[in-house]
Amino acid sequence: MKNPKILVPTDFSDLSKKALDIANEVAIAMNGNVTPFHSYIPITDLDGFHYMSTGAATQKNLTDIEESIKNRLDDLASEHIDAQHLEKSLIGIGNPAHAIVEMSSGYDLIVMSTHGRTGFKRFLLGSVSEKVLRMADKPVMIVEDNTTFTPVKRILVTTDFSENSKAAFGVARAFADATGADIELFHAVIYDNFDSLAKAESTYDMRLENLEILAKTHFDGIPGKVHTKVITTNRSAHEAVLKLTQEKHYNLIVMSTIGRTGLDYLMLGSTTSNVARMVKCAVLSVNPKKHADMKRKTFEEEHS
Repeated sequence: MKNPKILVPTDFSDLSKKALDIANEVAIAMNGNVTPFHSYIPITDLDGFHYMSTGAATQKNLTDIEESIKNRLDDLASEHIDAQHLEKSLIGIGNPAHAIVEMSSGYDLIVMSTHGRTGFKRFLLGSVSEKVLRMADKPVMIVEDNTTFTPVKRILVTTDFSENSKAAFGVARAFADATGADIELFHAVIYDNFDSLAKAESTYDMRLENLEILAKTHFDGIPGKVHTKVITTNRSAHEAVLKLTQEKHYNLIVMSTIGRTGLDYLMLGSTTSNVARMVKCAVLSVNPKKHADMKRKTFEEEHS
């Protein structure tokens, strides 16, 4: 991911502005460009645009409204993005999640906040962030109000050894190469997946050896150091990741949206979604394209 084209959806709330700040830091670190984006639904927004300060509700037609939104978006972008990394702002009409996913086809990365103008502290199932995370086939970086990104010193990469989980490795490496950060490759042995604690514990050495092979195969030669960590736990996978982030500070967590089962994209409370809800650092999810296509098709059928 050299010179990434970064799409940043915003709804003009104070919380969503954090994504612009983080996207700017990513663009500086990786010599990329940032495109601010806003999508609106006229049938619901014409009666107020309560998040706008432009008086758009008094406009007489959609052209005037869109011009007002575009001006507001340009002003906001210039406040948060360095001029040399800022591309022309874009406006869309329609369901925000679907519009973001469609627009992202021409971009390398989506950066967005867990929060919207509703002000919920963490995003909920069915929110724009959640839907984009599950449907987009481009990497999605989720940030929250307390996220700090640069200087990037440590990146956590999770794996369950599935081919799906390995889809995130290339993106993680690109960030490590660009920033000089260390990578910690992490795997959790979950007791609930075994008939007994003894069987779970017996796999530890083998899994650590396999993890070290993955680290050498995919991350050998990065500017920083590569560490491997395997734990055995009675916690869920996302709880294990949360505990680790509480013990160490990571600037970024990189993980696949789809795990070993290949069905996480359908499940309430998938590991990636739960991690994005709970941790305070940026979470970068990578959704294998075939699964994103399936989920997007389902979404389109439900909203046709």
